[in-house]
Amino acid sequence: MSGTAVRNPILWADVPDVCVIRVGEAFYMVSTSMHTVPGCPIMKSANLKNWEIVNYVFDTLEDNDAHNLLDGKGIYGKGSWAASLRQHNGRFYVCFSSNDMQRFYVYQTDDIENGRWERSVIPGLHHDPSLLFDDDGRVFVIYGNGDIRIRELTADATAPKPGGIDRLLFETERDGIMLRCEGCHAYKLNGYYYLFFIEWPNTGNRRRRQLVYRSRELLGPYERRVILDDDLGYRNHGAAQGGIVDTPAGDWYAVLFQDHDAVGRIPCVFPVSWVDDWPVIGVGGKAPSAFEVPLPDSEPKPLVISDEFDYADNRLALNWQWNHNPDNRLWSVTARPGWLRLQTGRTARSAEFARNTLTQRTEGPSCSGTTLLDLSGMKPGDHAGLVALQSHYGTVGIRVSESGVREVAMCVKGADGGEETAERVPYGGSSIYLRIDCDFDNSADIARFYYSADGSSWHPIGRPLQMKYTLDHFMGYRFGLFNYATLQPGGYADFDYFRYANPALSSHETDG
Repeated sequence: MSGTAVRNPILWADVPDVCVIRVGEAFYMVSTSMHTVPGCPIMKSANLKNWEIVNYVFDTLEDNDAHNLLDGKGIYGKGSWAASLRQHNGRFYVCFSSNDMQRFYVYQTDDIENGRWERSVIPGLHHDPSLLFDDDGRVFVIYGNGDIRIRELTADATAPKPGGIDRLLFETERDGIMLRCEGCHAYKLNGYYYLFFIEWPNTGNRRRRQLVYRSRELLGPYERRVILDDDLGYRNHGAAQGGIVDTPAGDWYAVLFQDHDAVGRIPCVFPVSWVDDWPVIGVGGKAPSAFEVPLPDSEPKPLVISDEFDYADNRLALNWQWNHNPDNRLWSVTARPGWLRLQTGRTARSAEFARNTLTQRTEGPSCSGTTLLDLSGMKPGDHAGLVALQSHYGTVGIRVSESGVREVAMCVKGADGGEETAERVPYGGSSIYLRIDCDFDNSADIARFYYSADGSSWHPIGRPLQMKYTLDHFMGYRFGLFNYATLQPGGYADFDYFRYANPALSSHETDG
């Protein structure tokens, strides 16, 4: 078998809290999706390098004013956190907690790629959980931040087991630690229980590092070891938080992530060896940036796509996610075939709180998103366009005044949480081309904004945005197509396409 050359990061985009399993010759991965929906993307790979989105665990987590972005605050940075993916007796399980709901969710299906997921809800927060199916048929969830707890579930993993184990498992180190152990990934291998965690020291190298605890007995005592403390030469940002997976040939790899500032938390893969039944990541304590895996090569599938919105029915490619639960009455790709229509249903104060904003990730080291917007359906007070979305966002688009005058405007988040206009220019056309260029190379984290009347002659507008990764969104920057009303609902904006370019990709423009 010819091998596959792997170079880290395997995805230079926000795919955090990764959890990977293998089923036969296929690898599957789940990732945190927080406020975006559909939620908990399921990705598939043949070689741990090239991944494609094949499914989502849920379309809607909860149906309430916060999740529907109707309460003026939303659930930015909340929603689903740190999902655990497991397969047991032919059935697939994903579990996670939601901080805003204070609930623990368990979803399961027989068909990970095409199936619908059945949902169970358990009250109470189970921080960064990992499911563990033991050899004797018992099921546990191990979770926590610093104080690590274990709770026994019923055999079908739908509820706490009456009279089952529910206790503190152990306390992790406190001295010299800024962020105590979290991000559990639990395994039963070779007669040992292995619990993988991250922690963040507050002295020396101030970066994430990967730990493992092991024990012959489920309830301990557990031994502790640091198994990776390396930043791959990138700004002292440690690669950590994730788990391990084997190949059909018996080789082992760790799939972790690394903070890359404004583009988000990006996944990496490293070889794992075993010494005295301890996992050892990398070589000589160093995580390699490039190596070969003895797995079949495959055609890369784009994580972020261009899209002409040419669909026979009213659904979108899996690469798209809404910023919160959408109002499905107010968007369409069939009302005007070949166009995405976003209709306003209520007023909002900024692009951050505009419902039905359609988003995709950005990617490093640099990328660009372009769209063509038809203005004919916009009403006075409407604002539509393209956004670089995070808490510290920037937009370029058309704003219609109360008197119906159109202007192209570049806006940023203001000190009061609303929008601040960096520059506005009167605009008399019936359509406009919009573009945002993002530079993430070496964490430059600069976005620049442009408009054009003909798609050829581009004009910069406003000022470059210094992008910032902030924990209130807890997500890397996304491109978003938005439309919201400030005066009266009922207007609409039509987007002819979204075209994406990433010069680092061999084929940097792919139709959806």
